Amino acid sequence: MMDVKQLLSSNSGLDGWRVTETATASYELFFVHKKLETVRATDTVDTSATVYVRHDGKLGDSTFAVYPSMTEQDVAAKIGAAAARARLVFNEPYELPEAETLSVSLPTNMENRDMKALGREIADAVFAADTVEGGSINACEIFLYHETVKVFNSRGVRKTQSIYRVMIEAIPTFTTDKESVELYEDHRFTTFDAEKVTAEIAARMREVRDRSLAVKPATPMKVNVVLRPQEISHLVRDLARDLNYASVYSHANLHKVGDDLQSGGSGDKLTVTMKGIVEGSERSASFDADGAALHDTCIIENGVVKSYYGSTRFGQYLGVKQPSGELPCARLEPGTLKAEDIKKAPCIECVSLSGLQLDLYNDYIGGEIRLAYYYDGEKTVPITGISMSGKLSDVLSTLRLSETTTVQGAYEGPDKLLMREISVL
Repeated sequence: MMDVKQLLSSNSGLDGWRVTETATASYELFFVHKKLETVRATDTVDTSATVYVRHDGKLGDSTFAVYPSMTEQDVAAKIGAAAARARLVFNEPYELPEAETLSVSLPTNMENRDMKALGREIADAVFAADTVEGGSINACEIFLYHETVKVFNSRGVRKTQSIYRVMIEAIPTFTTDKESVELYEDHRFTTFDAEKVTAEIAARMREVRDRSLAVKPATPMKVNVVLRPQEISHLVRDLARDLNYASVYSHANLHKVGDDLQSGGSGDKLTVTMKGIVEGSERSASFDADGAALHDTCIIENGVVKSYYGSTRFGQYLGVKQPSGELPCARLEPGTLKAEDIKKAPCIECVSLSGLQLDLYNDYIGGEIRLAYYYDGEKTVPITGISMSGKLSDVLSTLRLSETTTVQGAYEGPDKLLMREISVL
C-alpha cells in the first residue's frame, strides 16, 4: 500500500493529520452443542485518516477510511474531499498531541501461544461447566484476537500498542418437559485462567436452571437490593461521564469539583479512579484515540468530586495544564461489606436486569429484574417478573460495597453493591 502518511504530509492544504492502523489476527471457533462446526482465521488491517484544517479562526476535521485497493490518486482525492468537509466544521482551535514515541504490549499470559491449541483449551474450559442435569450449552463461539493499534500524527506522535484478548459467547440452556429457557453469556478476558472460565460458565448454567424455576414474589415491598458488577459498572460509568471534560465544557454536567455525592451518608464512601490500564480488561490502553498519553486520575474521593478527566481537546478548552487523556477504565475502591452481612436482613440479589436505569438529573435509579435471588430471612428462592426503583441520592448515601473485587469489562472494583430499602413492584 502507498504511504498514506507521506501523502498527508505533502498536502499543503492541511494544518494537521492523524493516521490510525489497527491490525487484527483472529482465530474463531463455532460450536453447536459440543460439536465444532466451523473454524475461521482472519488477518486484517483497518486504516483511517483524519485531516485538520484551520479556517475562520476555527479548526475543522474530517475522517475517511483507507483501503488496500486504493491507489495514490484515490487517496489524494480522499484527502482533498476530507479537507473540504473539514472547512465546514467549526470547532474551537486546539493542539494535537506532540512528539512522543511508544511501543508497548499490554499484560497477558497468551502472548506467543499457538492460537489453535489455546482455542482448544478455552473450549475445554467452557464445556467443563456443562454439568447441570437438564442443562446444556446450546451454542458457543470463541474469538481469540491479537490486535495491534498504531497511531501517527503530523506533530511527531508514533505509538504502537499490542493486546491479546478473548471473547466467549455462549448460550446456556435448560430444558424441561414444558419449556426451554436460554440465557446469553458474554465473557471477555486478556489473561486466560481455565478454572475461572469454567466457574463463570458454571454460574450461568445454574442461573439458567433457576430462571426456569423462578416465580414472581408478593409485591409491593421495600427490601435491600444487591447489584453485581455489570450494574455497578453502569453506575460508575454514569457518574464518570458526568465528570468528563466534554460534559463540563458543554455545561451538561450535574456535579462539579467539591460536590459531596454522599452528603450525610452512613454507607461506604465512593472512591473512583479513571485508569488507562486495568489488568484483565480488554478495554485497557496506553494511549487514547488521539495518541495522547493517559494519566490515571482520581475523580471521586471519599464521596467528594475531586477532579475531571477526558480528551486532550476538551482539556485544552478548559485550560487544564496536563489533560488526563480519554481514560477507558474505572476502578472503584472496595468497601466493608462481607458476604455474611448481606443476609442479615431480607434482600434481593439481582442476576439479570433488562438494563440498569439511571437518571442523575431526576435522582432516579431502577430497572426491570429478569432474574434474582430473594432471601426472605429463612430461605432463598429464584424470582422474576418484578421491577425496582429508588432515589439515587438515598442509594449513594447509604450503599455498601463488598470487600471482594473483580474485573468486568472496563470496570475494576467490588463484586457486590448493597442498596437499602428499595421499592420493588
